Formats: sequence, C-alpha cells, structure tokens
Amino acid sequence: MDFTPTEAQLDLARLTGEICAKLVTADRLRELDTAGRFDEQLWKALAETGVLAAALPEALGGSDFGALEQTAILRELGKSVAAVPYLWSIAVGADALARFGDEAQRALAARAGTGEIVLTAALAEPLHATTDLPSIVAGEDGGWTVTGTATTVAFADRAERILVPATVSGQPAVFVVDPAHTSVTRTAQQVVDLAPEFLVEFAATPAELLGTVETGAEVLARLREQAWLGLSAAQLGTLERALELTAEHTRTREQFGKPLGSFQAVAQRLSDAYIDIGGLRLTVTQAAWRVAEGLPATEAIHIAKFWAADAGHKVAHTVVHIHGGLGIDRDHIAHNYFTAAKHNEFALGAATPHLLALGAELASA
Repeated sequence: MDFTPTEAQLDLARLTGEICAKLVTADRLRELDTAGRFDEQLWKALAETGVLAAALPEALGGSDFGALEQTAILRELGKSVAAVPYLWSIAVGADALARFGDEAQRALAARAGTGEIVLTAALAEPLHATTDLPSIVAGEDGGWTVTGTATTVAFADRAERILVPATVSGQPAVFVVDPAHTSVTRTAQQVVDLAPEFLVEFAATPAELLGTVETGAEVLARLREQAWLGLSAAQLGTLERALELTAEHTRTREQFGKPLGSFQAVAQRLSDAYIDIGGLRLTVTQAAWRVAEGLPATEAIHIAKFWAADAGHKVAHTVVHIHGGLGIDRDHIAHNYFTAAKHNEFALGAATPHLLALGAELASA
C-alpha cells in the first residue's frame, strides 16, 4: 500500500480543519453540549465550500473523490468533535444512493451534497444480521411497505430519507423511506455524547427499493462498511486531538512543584496512548486505501473498527485520568472528547463483535 497522502486528501483536510478551527471553539462546544446537538452554522459552511459534495460523482455536482479523501474529512471533523451528519448523510447515505440508486434517488444524493437535505441510515442491528430486521411486504400496486423498529438512527429528526435494511423472502435488501410519513414514529434516545439518535418505528410505511432484491446484500454490505470505516476515521481525529490537549495539560499543570508530564507514570500513559493512536492511524489508512483501490477491504475495515474501539477505550480513559477532576467536569473540553470517543467505541459494534466478524471472514477465506 502507498502511505503518501493524495493532494486532494491534504487539500480537503486543510480546508475542513480551517473551517472547524474557525467555527468550533471551546465556547461553541459547550453551547452545543445539549441533547440533539447539531451545528447548523458548520454544516452550512461545509456545504458552501464544497466539502460535502467532494466525494460525490461529477454528474451529481461532486469531484468524484474516494475513500481516502472522505476519511481525511472525517478525521478533521473528529478532531473538532463536530456536531454534523457528514458520516451518515454523505459517506453512508449519499454514497449508496449515488452508487445504487435510480435517477430520482441519485437526485437526493446531489441535494445532500449541497447541504439542502440530510440523509441517514438505520444500521444499529447486529453486524451481520439478515434476520430481526424490519420486514418488507409487497403491496397490491406492486410497491413496498416496511414494518419494524430501528434503534439509534442518527439525525432521524432532520433526515429527508432513511435507508432501512430489511428482509425480503429471508434475504437482505435496502429500502429508502420518508420518515415524515404518518406511519413513522421517531422517539429521541439519550446517548453518551448527546448526539441526535432516535428509535424509529415503521408501520406499513411506503418504501422504495434501493438497487434490486438480488443486489440487496451488496448494498447492505456497502452501507455497513462505509459506516464502520467512517466511524474509525472520526475516532482517529478525536483521539489525536484528545492526546494533544492532554499533552498540553501535562506541560502546564504542576504537582509538587513539577510539571505533571515529568512524572514517569504519566509519561508512560501518554506513550501508550501515542502507540494506540498510531495503530489506529495505520489501520484506517490501510482500509481506506483498499477501498479506494477497489480491493477486498472487509477484513481491513473490521481491523480498523476494532482499533477504533480498543484504542478509543484506552485513550479516552487516559485523557480523563490525567486531567483528574477536570476530566469529568462538563465545562472542560476534555469531557467532549471523552464522550465522543466512547460513542465511537460502541457505535455499530465494539471491539469484540468486530474481532468475531474478522474471525468469521478469515475462516471463510
């Protein structure tokens, strides 16, 4: 693999970082630290500068960049613990509609790229579930309806469409659902970082098939892998910035007349965190590169998500322990990075489920 960043990666990372540095201040994070957090100002800026559309096909108003560039954006958003739905609306939703959708569905992807609408996906079921998903039935007019429940659906309150994995004759398929329909109920759920996530109930809700029934497994695999990789990239940025803040804290905070970082135990904890983040950086880069090159990437993505969970757990707790009482003070920025890291750790599977999934992949090879 080639570790050299592409020019587009560097440019998009720089642009995204500059926007976030300008708009996502510590005061802004405290202001947004409420249930259903969403930074509308940042979302608008990302749309106006072309960041949202960058990975979409040129025919849909994008620049046709790939996984490497997309993970570069997510990494920068993770550094600012940005309260925007880039992962769900662009990396997952718009990507799938652009890749598998019909003309009308691709038009939705284009609108998402301008920031006009938000897309999301209902992916919180077990990693490889093809049962216990919402059920689909064919209507008399040849249409489809979806019935069932999905948990922790991100930004479902703002979404124009939800991509819903479901079963058709025992086989997985993905459907596009309008959450504003009267048969849909959205109930807010409380999660660790106060992100807007919802329990969504469908009661014979009209739905559009994404792709075909025969390609349903492929569409669902793409949705899941984009989400796992995106979470891992965001986690990388979150942990990198959290470690920077913690290192700065140990240089300026004194105990017994000495900088906190001069104590051996503190230095060891920081060193371990540095190594863990290095492992996550390597695995995210490997997974994104394989996706960008069109190579089989499922194993690499599971490895990246394992590191995102395992390193996320260890680094997040290191940040809190070294900050001491400040680490659990909701007015201190360390709190935002701890809760973001814990959210990314458990979202769509913690370390053990991804190790089990990796083992299953290796055993079937």
